[in-house]
Amino acid sequence: MGRSGTADVSLAWDTRVSSLHAELRHIGGHWLVIDDGLSRNGTYLNGTRVAGRRRLQDGDELEIGTTVLVFRDPASPSATRTESTPQMQPPGSLTEAQRRVLVALCQPLGAADPALRPATNREIAEGLHLSVPAVKGHLRALFRIFDVDGFPQNEKRLRLAHLALSTGTVARSELA
Repeated sequence: MGRSGTADVSLAWDTRVSSLHAELRHIGGHWLVIDDGLSRNGTYLNGTRVAGRRRLQDGDELEIGTTVLVFRDPASPSATRTESTPQMQPPGSLTEAQRRVLVALCQPLGAADPALRPATNREIAEGLHLSVPAVKGHLRALFRIFDVDGFPQNEKRLRLAHLALSTGTVARSELA
């Protein structure tokens, strides 16, 4: 995988991807992502930087540069069914408080460092002058609105932030 047009998985549009960035390999019935230091900005698997080899599971998220890829194992039962697009409420249906919390959650993702993660509850609370329980309440509502409530706790925040950005609910220009 890399930015090179000749890469098997070419991410030519992403300037934070190295020309030769990482490798996907199928060994003994398992898929691996391999990053042996070939890339400048690293490869992240479910939010954790990859050093060496990591086995992939169906549904894992790979972050390469600013691009997020979801790994789908062709041998997985889920690979044979087509999932419906989540029916999210339109961005205009968010309360002003929910929108401010969502923008604050996404704020670190607008920085040049691809290793950054969404803001923590405490960071959001301090930045918006809210209590941590109030932030948690808004995030619970946002998880339901964006249909990420069923994901593991460690994935919800990142998925919510990526969905907010990819759907245009939060514009990159708001993350200055």
